[in-house]
Amino acid sequence: MNSIIHLLPDHVANQIAAGEVVQRPASVVKELLENAVDANATSITLLVKEGGKTLIQVIDNGLGMGDTDARLSFERHATSKINSADDLFRLHTKGFRGEALASIAAVSHVEMKTKTEDEDLGSHLIIEGSNIVQQEPCVTPVGTSIAVKNLFFNIPARRNFLKSTTVEQKHVIDEFQRVALVHPSVAFKLVHNGSELFNLPAANHRQRIVGVMGARTNEKLVPVKEETDLIKLTGFVGKPEFAKKSRGEQFFFVNDRFIKHPYLHHAVSSAFEGLLKDKAYPSYFLYLQVNPQSIDINIHPTKTEVKFDNEHSIYSILRSSVKHSLGQFNVSPVLDFNKDSSMDTDYVQHKTRAKIPSIDVDRNFNPFEAEKESGYFKKNTGSFQSKSTANWESLYTESIDGDDTIMDIEVESEQISPSLFQGQEKTYQSSGTFQLQRKYIITSTKSEMLIIDQHRAHFRILYEELLKNITAQPALSQQLLFPLKLQLDSNEIRVFKILKESLVNAGFSISELGEDFVKINGIPNRLPESETSILLDQLLSDFESDIPDSGFDQTDRLAKSLAQSMAIKNGTLLQKEEQTELVNLLFSCKEPVLTPLNRLVFVKQSAADFDKKFM
Repeated sequence: MNSIIHLLPDHVANQIAAGEVVQRPASVVKELLENAVDANATSITLLVKEGGKTLIQVIDNGLGMGDTDARLSFERHATSKINSADDLFRLHTKGFRGEALASIAAVSHVEMKTKTEDEDLGSHLIIEGSNIVQQEPCVTPVGTSIAVKNLFFNIPARRNFLKSTTVEQKHVIDEFQRVALVHPSVAFKLVHNGSELFNLPAANHRQRIVGVMGARTNEKLVPVKEETDLIKLTGFVGKPEFAKKSRGEQFFFVNDRFIKHPYLHHAVSSAFEGLLKDKAYPSYFLYLQVNPQSIDINIHPTKTEVKFDNEHSIYSILRSSVKHSLGQFNVSPVLDFNKDSSMDTDYVQHKTRAKIPSIDVDRNFNPFEAEKESGYFKKNTGSFQSKSTANWESLYTESIDGDDTIMDIEVESEQISPSLFQGQEKTYQSSGTFQLQRKYIITSTKSEMLIIDQHRAHFRILYEELLKNITAQPALSQQLLFPLKLQLDSNEIRVFKILKESLVNAGFSISELGEDFVKINGIPNRLPESETSILLDQLLSDFESDIPDSGFDQTDRLAKSLAQSMAIKNGTLLQKEEQTELVNLLFSCKEPVLTPLNRLVFVKQSAADFDKKFM
């Protein structure tokens, strides 16, 4: 019988491994940055073009490599990090598999220049799809420079699955931040399409967090520190009032390696129990140091999944440490109030009966005997007369004799509150609308009864209106008496710059956009001023994870996010006129049956349906 099992060629094996290691440009960024850190670099520069689809280049001043090591580094399972299987339980480096460079070279064009300190000349390698095209000596600084070009050039299907440049850029920034946050002693720089996004000098952990996340972060950090035989914990958590509705600022680092761990995340969240708003996530930057033999990171090629020997103990330590820090820095309420010692009852007097105080009364005191400057009391009549009351009319002569009478002064007699449905005055006919449980509006046609969800109906109305305003004509804006200044972090500012033009068309008037703040002078006329910051926070959360590159997709998602936030909430009491107007506007929409998220706006009940229920 012929043998049917055979070894795969190296180039096929490399492409299979690349499918696990290199999922997108951000995967290449992670591997190259971690290699630079392992090479003891003190300065690392990352150059990216078109979200990494065209170019990813990492330049470091680390140890560098010789001619042989430079060529051998691109072979599968070739590594300088470990020598035996036992080393897997004593890992102190980022990489150890020996798959990263081989996988990257299998699906891209790679150019590397490297030189060690004791060599006069460095090595220059050019690799295309695992094939070494050129290797020659070159003049280059000490360290390594690796440029990855045309990612997935030989796998068109994988390249077509890449997202837009904006989305890939977001993932690249995420990986850059994760490496930069855990190595504050290393200077990092990120340049995208010729524009410098980050320039982080060597600093401590707090300064690095502020440099990465924005200056606003400094005021919201609460330090956490705990050391036991099992774990050493340091880092910071965010104050509850700065919690966001997105998971953008949750960072766990174990032995200087970024990890994702839902169980430990629950420990931090439970420490904030009772302090956060609904559906809000706390920010944290926590650094854990444990015995390398007590964890297993050899689970997935991305090395972001970790198994602990004693997860329950780490959970308890983490939860109590965060809770202690929140109480220690007066973030959470505590029962140990500051008391005035003079108010405490002496132990000796604790059971002594209190004495009734003695009161002296002057029974001859008469307050009406002495004359007062402003008048005197007349005993016969019992009335009080003022000494000077003749010319009181002269106080008002100017108002009476002047040209402007008091009737010409306009006085606001009642408070004016904006209506949910503003527009031209309309004559409302007597309609058969009825609001049920402040959630549904019930109305009828000739043969059916309609039960309308008021929030979904208003969602559909505002969506079509905003879509029209953003694409066709700018919406009306109501100017604020005092400009609204919102503090934003670096990621939120980046999103805001992309959405700025669309927000202006939607009715926002933006006067200034700084590095960590935005100043708003006007808001859409249907939006209450008190809800502006909440709406923008939700909007930025919706766009933070994924920003469509297409103009229509971006406008569509913006209109959906704004409309859903501005729509009236269930539980709001509507007057008869507002109910009627809502129904009229709904059925003037192009698609009144479904919300923009494809959910039913109303249901129908015919007379035949009711007849069946009474059978």
